[in-house]
Amino acid sequence: MAKRKVLLVLHPSRPEAREVASAIVKALRQEGFTFISTLNLAIEGVSQIRIDEVRQSYSQIELVLVLGGDGTILRGAEQIHGSDIPVLGVNLGHVGFLAEIGKPSTEQIIAAIKDRKYRTEKRMTLAYHVLRGDELVTKGWALNEVTVERSTEAMIELFVQIDHRPLSRWGCDAVICSTPTGSTAYAFSAGGPVVWPEVEALVLVPLAAHALFSDPMVISADSEIAIDVESDEGVLSADGLRKFALKEKDRVVLTSDKSYVNLAHTDAAPFTDRLVAKFRLPVDGWRGE
Repeated sequence: MAKRKVLLVLHPSRPEAREVASAIVKALRQEGFTFISTLNLAIEGVSQIRIDEVRQSYSQIELVLVLGGDGTILRGAEQIHGSDIPVLGVNLGHVGFLAEIGKPSTEQIIAAIKDRKYRTEKRMTLAYHVLRGDELVTKGWALNEVTVERSTEAMIELFVQIDHRPLSRWGCDAVICSTPTGSTAYAFSAGGPVVWPEVEALVLVPLAAHALFSDPMVISADSEIAIDVESDEGVLSADGLRKFALKEKDRVVLTSDKSYVNLAHTDAAPFTDRLVAKFRLPVDGWRGE
């Protein structure tokens, strides 16, 4: 029987993550599983490999198991982007939107992985590329958001266009473009709307813009957003993980990506329940079933 392979991603500074991982690895190795990680976890039964080796092994990896918060889940998604491998996140910190609502027991996690008792949901991603004149200088993707932001104390001057038509110039701290998944992250903290994950759309949020019109906007996932940098410099940040220094006259082009991230959950809780749990919304006295 072929070995079932799991990619393990941990929050590096949480002892609880290492303890839970050790228990899961010990139990599932007896069931024919093998475990790999790009970190040196010093856990018996976990082999350390390079990120390029992970990408070469996509067809052999059954699941990405992430023990940590939403930020750790983003790092797990980064390692298998472009594949259909499910990412199962177990939140060991505050309630997040990408992981389980409640913290399942180690036994529940083991049973879910062993019996494949988890459901997956496709999350759209965001693609970006940066043009410097006629030259493509970088490209990439994000699950949550891409921000074009200032890199100095002065505001950044940005000229935004939608589908090759001018929208506005903003002197601002940043412009955030998020996916529905990212609408509950940085974009939400900047005043953007919450978008349900199954909605195919992009959210555009100017941050501290000096303009008469700078409200958040929900834009078709088929649209193209172009942001021209009119300041001396700036920074592009994708999910807070991948950064690129911008120069005056650079153009950042944003579109929905053709790839998806498959988030896995052991519970069947709808997104509404995640909102209630995250923000502790007042639902006492609800008369539903």
